Amino acid sequence: MRLIIWIVTLCWASLAFAHSDANYVESDVFGKLGPQDKGVILMVHFGTTYADTREKTIEVINAKMKEAFPELEIREAWTSRIILRKLKERGEERLNPTEALIRLQKEGFTQVLVQSTNIIEGTEMTELRREIESLEPNFKDVRVGNPLLYSPEDYATVIQAVTQAMDGMEKGSQKLLVGHGTVVPATASYAMFDYMLKAKGYSHYHVGTVEGYPTFEEALNQLEATKLPVVTLAPLMFVAGDHARNDIAGEWKEKLEEKGYEVNLYLKGLGENPVVQDLYIAHARFAAGHKAVSMAVKKRNYSK
Repeated sequence: MRLIIWIVTLCWASLAFAHSDANYVESDVFGKLGPQDKGVILMVHFGTTYADTREKTIEVINAKMKEAFPELEIREAWTSRIILRKLKERGEERLNPTEALIRLQKEGFTQVLVQSTNIIEGTEMTELRREIESLEPNFKDVRVGNPLLYSPEDYATVIQAVTQAMDGMEKGSQKLLVGHGTVVPATASYAMFDYMLKAKGYSHYHVGTVEGYPTFEEALNQLEATKLPVVTLAPLMFVAGDHARNDIAGEWKEKLEEKGYEVNLYLKGLGENPVVQDLYIAHARFAAGHKAVSMAVKKRNYSK
């Protein structure tokens, strides 16, 4: 029954995108490949230095994308230059998005769909779009799938997935979901997630971020207002990597224990959740079948 509900929710989200105020037009990027054309999906991840969480998240979503698009090649790029440098020091070579796109061009790929595993439309997503835009003229068509949380329907889907995964654990405890956060206004996405959790009746769920808003102090205020002595900390991140193990399981846990809370840990990245994986694939399918209409084009149409 749960699976049926999730599938219906995903379909609803895709339909909502397709009919949202002429923001998109139907256009199948891979539907009309000529004899000299080659299509590819480039999966873009922030990355991690932890092999165990990579296997449970990045490698799984890459494999599921291949299942969803069996006729296409699936390639990969990582965006964190710090992680890429650390891996290079270990002898592990991985490409950043610019390097990956240049290689795809050299290999003769003409149609490219880029799907990232970013959570929000924050600085990482903005920079990725800039990198892609600079190399877009090298291809016949380039599409970019949206990050995980883009429409209100996306938030609803992820909230359902997270709460169903966690509600059976530590009954009677508060749940504090910790995202990465960002310094740009997009950090409001986390506040929206918190708001929608409570609007749907999950008053014991709260959201904080490591590097944005809501801050630890804001999250603590909500914990104190709810007045339950047990807290379960969980990452609101694709992988349970460095931030999860050092910031969440380290600093945040210690601070809460100093305040007298009993703290439990749920160190599973969102990328381990099958519903989240399927939502990314739904975003990729939508991007493959629709082309965004630029604001400049819409304004020209409005003036006619």
